[in-house]
Amino acid sequence: MSDNARIVIEVKDLDISFKSPTGDVHAIRGVSFKLRENEVLSLVGESGCGKSITVKTIMGILPENAVINSGSVIYHGKGGDEELLGRSFSWRQKHINGSKISMVFQDPMTSLNPTMTIGAQMITSIRDHESVSKKEAYARSIELLREVGITDPERCMKSYPHQLSGGMRQRIVIAIALSCNPEILICDEPTTALDVTIQNRILELLQHIQRDRGISVIFITHNLGVVAKIADYVGVMYAGKIIETGNVFDILYDPKHPYTWGLLSAIPENSNGKGELYSIPGTPPNLANEITGDAFAPRNPYALKIDHKAEPPMFKVSNTHYAATWLLDERAPKVEMPDALKERIKLMKEEGKTYAEQ
Repeated sequence: MSDNARIVIEVKDLDISFKSPTGDVHAIRGVSFKLRENEVLSLVGESGCGKSITVKTIMGILPENAVINSGSVIYHGKGGDEELLGRSFSWRQKHINGSKISMVFQDPMTSLNPTMTIGAQMITSIRDHESVSKKEAYARSIELLREVGITDPERCMKSYPHQLSGGMRQRIVIAIALSCNPEILICDEPTTALDVTIQNRILELLQHIQRDRGISVIFITHNLGVVAKIADYVGVMYAGKIIETGNVFDILYDPKHPYTWGLLSAIPENSNGKGELYSIPGTPPNLANEITGDAFAPRNPYALKIDHKAEPPMFKVSNTHYAATWLLDERAPKVEMPDALKERIKLMKEEGKTYAEQ
């Protein structure tokens, strides 16, 4: 991890609403982050917090009722900078999507055409972006399938999506996403629809690909356990905002926002079912309603009076670590994370040290 690495994507003050019959839904409320070369940024949070909308904005695949109120998405390519907001979908398809930035979705069946063989889909994807013959595209497809761990690529090329397992389909989607050598790979909860064993294999595959190719990755998840395995930097999202950001050690070992405390506390422990699974009380706010103060305040057992009146700014914890909580204001009472979480983090550090020594 290096703050001096080249920035490849920069999202600034992104603000998005969705038109609905009952009024506007303010889904993204000022999201900003940077993705650097050869690094993995994970956006984490509960369902509905805005993770997927944020990355779909980068890809230019928002639904028609979406309104971008403000902000910018700048791709810092090796050939120059491009402001992606305002560009047409056809322009993105020709110049950005697939060739510069690719995306892997949660359910591979939404990405694969059930009426076409895997080979036809892979060859078409390559030839849509590059002037190569079918023979060359076929040869590259075989190499890609081998790269993602498919042992009989020739047979796979002749198969239809429904003839393959979920794990195989996801490997194929990853292969297609890599087919034109993108600089950035966006993964939107790519393991959620798979069983635990296959999830781990796909995560290991993505780690291997990221290291070998040196690409930059935005990884969307609701699971901080996954974050621990794959991320360099983390943005914790809540109610359409990033409320804590830092490197993976900042977030896992020294979290400052009560919401992040809750997410970490909710990770299941290896206690043979004897421990009680923590759940954050309450529900996320309805973003169709105007939010006053800190959106997390109604669920926050440590909320101050000001939390219900004013939205907290991002307070600096260190050069890499920032959190939007009034608890970090110098005038606030000193509140520490729960003792149970302190003990859990202590165990996580010990497990991390043991893993590193192996």
